[in-house]
Amino acid sequence: MEEYINIIDLSHSLGYTVSGLIIFIIGKIAYKLIHPKINIQQELVDKDNFAFILSYVGYFAALIIVIGGTIVGESYDFATDILLIFVYGILGIALLLIAAWISNKLILTKFDLKKEIIADKNEGSGIIEAAIYIANGLILYGALIGESETLLSGITTFLIYWIIGNFVLIIASKIFTSWMSYDIHTEIENDNVAAGISFAGAVLAIGIITMNAILDPFVNWTTTLVDISLQTVLGCILLPIIRLFADKILLPGRKLTDEIVNQERPNIGAGLIEAFAYIAAAILITWSI
Repeated sequence: MEEYINIIDLSHSLGYTVSGLIIFIIGKIAYKLIHPKINIQQELVDKDNFAFILSYVGYFAALIIVIGGTIVGESYDFATDILLIFVYGILGIALLLIAAWISNKLILTKFDLKKEIIADKNEGSGIIEAAIYIANGLILYGALIGESETLLSGITTFLIYWIIGNFVLIIASKIFTSWMSYDIHTEIENDNVAAGISFAGAVLAIGIITMNAILDPFVNWTTTLVDISLQTVLGCILLPIIRLFADKILLPGRKLTDEIVNQERPNIGAGLIEAFAYIAAAILITWSI
């Protein structure tokens, strides 16, 4: 009897895995359909466009996170679970692609990220778009774990969580850029990879905090909005403080800003240290709340 149960469990696990792989393939097809002017093979192989590779891998990393959310979320019977994997997986693909387009228009408004990535091979832009994809993947993961019980209410909650999450991501990114001592648009457009890595770290940090705020099972919208507001405000306060901490502790005797923007060759390592500080702070916030 125990062996029979184990065989059923293994067959179910195989079904979930295969379903996830099919969603992954659908995600690849959807990306190509949405970006018909991008010759993916040419960018990856012929042009060795590392900026595009960063963005493309970021998209698939986000897609894996979403697929993970569909699999590890609330379980029902096997047939229902498979149905939900496909419903939320396909919906998640669409939302990832829409979110990238919206963020391109509203987060960094002074230039076109896709143009910077494809035409200029701007690696800073590539890593920022990758971070935007992954941050959205985290938001969708949180939405999947915290969804409602019925399919209709679950999809409604899922969509509203995504809208709220992207609103928070955009607003928090605006706040972040407002207190920076340099113009992130100018630095990115000037191919400053260090500045791109730093900003990508901030975007991921915001995504982690937002995911944590919506990760708990849905109770009511008042509770959800209060949690998201409190954690977002806390994040916006603590991220600059953590940056100062990184300046003094992780890079003693130097200023991160000077290393990233105020020298002829931007220090990519300094950008990575700053990005790590933001992400580490976000993780600490989620563990502490």
